[in-house]
Amino acid sequence: MLGPAMEIKPGLAPEATVGHSTTNVQVAGVDEADLVKTDGDYIYLIRGTQYATGNREMLIIKAYPPQQAEVLYKFIWPKGVAPMELFVNGDKLIVFVFKYDYEVSPEAWGASKAEVCVYNIQDRSMPELVRNITIDGSYVSSRMVGDFVYVVITTPAYIFNDMIPLPTISTSDTVLRIAASDIYYSEAADVSYVFTTVLSFSVKDDVLPFVTETVLMGATSTIYVSLENIYLAMTKVDVQRFSPGFYEETLLFRIGAVNGNIELVAEGSVPGRVLNQFSLDEYRGYLRVATTTGQVWSAAGMSEQQNHVYVLDASLKIVGRIENIAPGERIYSARFIGDRGYIVTFKKVDPFFVIDVKDPFSPKILGWLKIPGFSDYLHPLDDDHILGIGKDTVGAEEGDFAWYQGMKISIFDVTNVSSPVELSKYEIGDRGTDSPALYDHKALLFDLDRNMLVIPVLVAYVDPELYPGQVPPYAYGRPVWQGAYVLNVTLQEDISLIGRITHQEEPLGNGTLDYSKFVFRSLYIGNFLYTISDSMIKVNTIQGLTTVSVLPLV
Repeated sequence: MLGPAMEIKPGLAPEATVGHSTTNVQVAGVDEADLVKTDGDYIYLIRGTQYATGNREMLIIKAYPPQQAEVLYKFIWPKGVAPMELFVNGDKLIVFVFKYDYEVSPEAWGASKAEVCVYNIQDRSMPELVRNITIDGSYVSSRMVGDFVYVVITTPAYIFNDMIPLPTISTSDTVLRIAASDIYYSEAADVSYVFTTVLSFSVKDDVLPFVTETVLMGATSTIYVSLENIYLAMTKVDVQRFSPGFYEETLLFRIGAVNGNIELVAEGSVPGRVLNQFSLDEYRGYLRVATTTGQVWSAAGMSEQQNHVYVLDASLKIVGRIENIAPGERIYSARFIGDRGYIVTFKKVDPFFVIDVKDPFSPKILGWLKIPGFSDYLHPLDDDHILGIGKDTVGAEEGDFAWYQGMKISIFDVTNVSSPVELSKYEIGDRGTDSPALYDHKALLFDLDRNMLVIPVLVAYVDPELYPGQVPPYAYGRPVWQGAYVLNVTLQEDISLIGRITHQEEPLGNGTLDYSKFVFRSLYIGNFLYTISDSMIKVNTIQGLTTVSVLPLV
């Protein structure tokens, strides 16, 4: 099942008393699995994820104090087995693993497995596997609330030898095939179907039975989890109305989830498609959902893009709505925070909308701001300020669109809800500059008390000598640097650069970047900032960014 352990060194339970960062999550109290976790003494890391061709590894690293950093334990998974994400909870480490059984007939569609491995890590140098749960299908996402973990797995629904294989769940001593009578079937028709299974288990009690709930539906595309509910969202295209029209709707399922008990309690739908988990939010018993309908391209019969906000009650019935927001554009980011919602749409300029959702039966747009560029991710700073991370743009002379440029980080002031303003902005690089934080919020490290934002960035610059006269807005820059930007973010002054940390060799020489040294996560323990790539962990002081230590991982 798992590869042999390597580099085993003495390790003890955590004893740290210093503060440390946690994963950037959507809902306070609802942890999200990630590639990297820390408990303030140790770092738990899945490496081999950044453009790697070899096997993935899971490492336990003594991280604090940084001068004594060392790898205590390393797992190397064999071919066809790859750790995806992990949680840490006290002396338990939970790892979600993808398995592909090469001996299973490809026609059977049963080769993919999702494996949940729970380790006792009281001795960090010698983890003990205490629980293993294997489910047919693919790992989608997971959350941890308190001492209970909730996992979402999808299994293809197909006919094989005149039978429909049902999902099976196996442990070290049992094999359970989910009974057809225990599977909820949605009456919403679709062109393909999967079994979506939500499985919950206790982190602390290894013998407490796991609990499951399975739904037969189209492919689950988005997961949103509150403190008491799991929402499954699946976007469906109505093929019967595809010509001459085009119709999309998002099917929603609410599964109650409290103390490991899960139960399907409601089903509903809203027009359009959701962008990601931030398109959904639960507040005071109501679900708010932001969607886009239509397509950007103007083929015959296709409807123009429009954007909407819906409010649904506990039974997932629509009770409030705002429709036809920013026709011709689509949602690039959304965030609901308490009584307000914020959405960014884009086509040529960036309308940043402030929405009042205090009254679930009568949501309304309070104000908006139109500026160049767009935000892919919105992060709350306080009740009246929102951080936006995205791209700058230049309007195209050729038509009704824009050329995206380098990255842009903005602070939006929504104190005056009818007239929000861009309080400050910071731009990085030219067209071609990119960051995993644009599509993965867990790549972002932000600490309000320290006014510190750390974000991994691949910087690209356009060589003006290649373009006599004026550089065209569509010109791509050449990648010249990769690492972590450390920024000072306050409401009293403009966003400013504290410094940059790279794992690349400098100067670059021939200009080739080493992908194994791409920084993809950062965290802090005490007054030290840790940046992480597949090749190393570099530790710098937060004040001054002085390098303290470098721990090779290969």
